[in-house]
Amino acid sequence: MTAAPVHAGFPGAVGVSRLRVYDWPTVDGMPGGGTPHVHLACGEGYVVTAGRGAVQTLTTDGYRETPLEAGVVAWFTPGTLHRLVQHGGLEITVVMQNGGLPEAGDAVITLPQAQLADPLTYARAARIPSDAPRAAQADAARARRDLATRRFLELRAATVGGDPEPLAAFQEAAAALVRPHVGAWTARWQRGAHAAATATRAQLDALRDGDARHLAGARVSATGPAARGRFGMCGRLDVYPGI
Repeated sequence: MTAAPVHAGFPGAVGVSRLRVYDWPTVDGMPGGGTPHVHLACGEGYVVTAGRGAVQTLTTDGYRETPLEAGVVAWFTPGTLHRLVQHGGLEITVVMQNGGLPEAGDAVITLPQAQLADPLTYARAARIPSDAPRAAQADAARARRDLATRRFLELRAATVGGDPEPLAAFQEAAAALVRPHVGAWTARWQRGAHAAATATRAQLDALRDGDARHLAGARVSATGPAARGRFGMCGRLDVYPGI
């Protein structure tokens, strides 16, 4: 009998980051907020650690605003357009399904439809120049956020007004943009979430059979952020790669 494997990655093979939502005033008069976007194959969860705000979400079922304050946990499924807004000091521990996949491109910003035409056009419009001075990065992040917010507001108005076509067109364009990445994403999923679930199944089978050898493979890991204050979609990020 072979001992059940131990999956050494973060539990559930999820990704974790620390987020401080942008406090730049928004185009629609909010005290601060992030860049609206959608994930194509990953659910996302927010563990609110400080401050107050909300997450605004848009799906084919309509628009919703979920209040956020310290102690609240909120989450949503792939395909949910979402925008964080803050009312003061909003800080969140973000938990992402399929750790590593969001960093590999599983997000599409709500840019104008013409900028979703092809991967190169989108990449140019969405890029924050990492080699630029911090002030220039901040300017680029804020301009990108404001452009995406205006499009999000247009999509919201159309959906709430009973016109599903603009949101459907965005969804189709987003799916087309990520299609070239699906092969690489599948490999990441196999190494991460699939491997973790497979290890759990093997451990349950071993325990049912009275085999406890996998317990001898127990280990402890810890890490700090590999990057602090990076300009992300929703705010300044402390990133923990490899979790």
